[in-house]
Amino acid sequence: MMDSQISLPVEPLQMLPPPPGEFASRDQLIEHVGNFAISQGYVVIIKKTKKDKQVVLACDRGGVNRTRPKTSETDSVEFNRKRKTASRHINCPFELSGKNDDGVWYLTVKDGAHNHEPLKDIKEHPAARRFTENEVLQIKEMTEAGLKPRQILKRLRQSNPELLSTPKHLYNVKTKLRQGNLTVRNYKSFRPQKASVGSSQLPGDVSATEPSWRQRFTRIPNFIGGQFVESQSTATVDILNPAIQRVVSVLSLTTIEELKAAVSAAKWAFPSWRNTPVTSRKHIMLKLRELIQRDMDKLAAAITSEGGKTLKAAYSDVYYGLEALEYACGMATPQMGKFVSNECNGLDVYSIREPLGVCAGICLANFPAIIALWMFPVAVMCGNTFILKSSMKDPGVSMILAELASEAGLPNGVLNIVHGTDEIVSAICDDDDVRAVTVAASKAYGMHVHSRASVKGKRVQSYTEGRSHMIVMPDANIDATINSLVYVAFRSEGERCFALNTVIFVGESKPWESKLVERAKVLNVNAGTEPDTDIGPVMTKQEKDNICKLVQSAIERGARLILDGRNILVSENQQGNFIGPTIVCDVTVDMECFREKIYGPVLLCMQAKSLEEAITIINECRHCNGASIYTTSGVSAKKFQTLIEAGQVGINVPVSVPMPFISSCDLGGPFAGQTGADFYTKIKTVRQQWNEFPIGDEANVPMLASPTLEQMFSSEEGLMSDLRIEGI
Repeated sequence: MMDSQISLPVEPLQMLPPPPGEFASRDQLIEHVGNFAISQGYVVIIKKTKKDKQVVLACDRGGVNRTRPKTSETDSVEFNRKRKTASRHINCPFELSGKNDDGVWYLTVKDGAHNHEPLKDIKEHPAARRFTENEVLQIKEMTEAGLKPRQILKRLRQSNPELLSTPKHLYNVKTKLRQGNLTVRNYKSFRPQKASVGSSQLPGDVSATEPSWRQRFTRIPNFIGGQFVESQSTATVDILNPAIQRVVSVLSLTTIEELKAAVSAAKWAFPSWRNTPVTSRKHIMLKLRELIQRDMDKLAAAITSEGGKTLKAAYSDVYYGLEALEYACGMATPQMGKFVSNECNGLDVYSIREPLGVCAGICLANFPAIIALWMFPVAVMCGNTFILKSSMKDPGVSMILAELASEAGLPNGVLNIVHGTDEIVSAICDDDDVRAVTVAASKAYGMHVHSRASVKGKRVQSYTEGRSHMIVMPDANIDATINSLVYVAFRSEGERCFALNTVIFVGESKPWESKLVERAKVLNVNAGTEPDTDIGPVMTKQEKDNICKLVQSAIERGARLILDGRNILVSENQQGNFIGPTIVCDVTVDMECFREKIYGPVLLCMQAKSLEEAITIINECRHCNGASIYTTSGVSAKKFQTLIEAGQVGINVPVSVPMPFISSCDLGGPFAGQTGADFYTKIKTVRQQWNEFPIGDEANVPMLASPTLEQMFSSEEGLMSDLRIEGI
């Protein structure tokens, strides 16, 4: 029996004064007073005085003259609702703050009420910040849902704590929306120049709508059983915007109990989902594809704000994910088995593919949309249920995908999303109800998951990150080679799995260096939201420090630094994790920068005396998962193709993300290809034989004597038939 919920009476908000205190600056004092007032249901108006040693406070509750007599509906046409100029500004039970001799600001609460002259135009005050286009859309939706202005303002502040827009401004927006005099699109004149601190709206021209779960949760929740569930864990992780080092959102780490709940939800949903017709699954996936295209801006904005990618790279991330989703919509054919009729004497043999059950995926941070859409659509289309463990660096994209999947009609429990550290990953590997695990991670981490999960008898496939190498022959076309080098080495901040970290010049490298530096210098390094940005920030401060350390160690070992981007300054975002294009020459195989993976826009230049020596260097590299060659010689290209051991090979083209319908390389997926369909299904072979059973008098016919060996071997067909039926 469930416990009954007892509703407690809600006490009305009182106009309490803020607690006294000392503050380092006047701005901190104003922020303190404003935040407290908002929590109490009113707005504090800060009036500037002639002397900047005093802050005069006035209170604003919003609304209209509450003493106005009510009128009947028949009188409403004749009686127009009028606002009084000062009816919204009421007595303030506190006042004054000053600055002492040490320069410390302090707030003093006084007894009694004090009448202050209200501002003539609240719109002119800097504290009354305008709503963004996002917030206007939220106001429209909440107004249509019947929420009151103060409830709307409270919800707006959950996603934007710095929002100090007054109720009067909110009333004006609501009225214009109702009357049709204002639309979200033409609200640009009210939009601020820059997003306020703490706002989820990105600076620039990106106007992505906030996910609905942000209106209900202050922290990123789990997605369990088709519902967003706030974690009970006290452990949290701040998700920072790499360009401005500000908190985008707060991630609550999933507990073991919550993971078990997600597994139980997936296990509960599996029987009905596996019996859902393939065409019905396909319709849901097609609807999900349509919704992703609709919310492309929202997904790209989340990738840029959490991962630092340029908007162009963020859109590419989503587009590649859509390709994987489109391929998953055709999973009916890969699920088909084989049928052999009348294999022998009426014996039919056929095989069918069936789903495994509850599957799990562990995501990498560098491509949150691609990797997530590589994993769960294929598994779900094959009839499995799925648990997605998002990356702790950029979980926002997976949450948006969960919301869109629910909107597309995916049944509750088919897709679940959890967050956490190694403890949650280990629990996924150890859970007996999880039948298969897909992991995209570093090679060491992927091997750990593989060994731990396989011990439990689970299927495991891993997509381990690596890097690409390029060999440049002396006869290569200069312009085509330089263009490819610059693009694959420095774009996407060098954080791609197939990013080019090393180029090996057969012969001398100095003839190439000057042109390489010339092309790299013109690349623009800035925040990903800027339209002309070529290189955004790396994802974390730790990655930036590690890149600088590896470059410095190469210099100390004798390498030449011909282009240094470690100390690049971005004018408006000096706190960001920015690294400009960096080129290091004369690198050798014993240097740490070559042995370790570099997650940044750094190009290592090496030299080899022959093509065979260059191929040997690549084959002995433990991080290599792709290699390409630039040459005009067919003989060199053929030798390279034959001798290279990398899983992906390019000839006069760089190695890029493989298409979802082509399974590639021994290091993994993509999981969306035929390999993924085979991985998420098991083969069941069925043998059946339907003979005409004897009836009537034929049933009493005595059995014939067994044939002799001579008779059996006289007919090869009869022998093979008997052996098959007996199971030999």
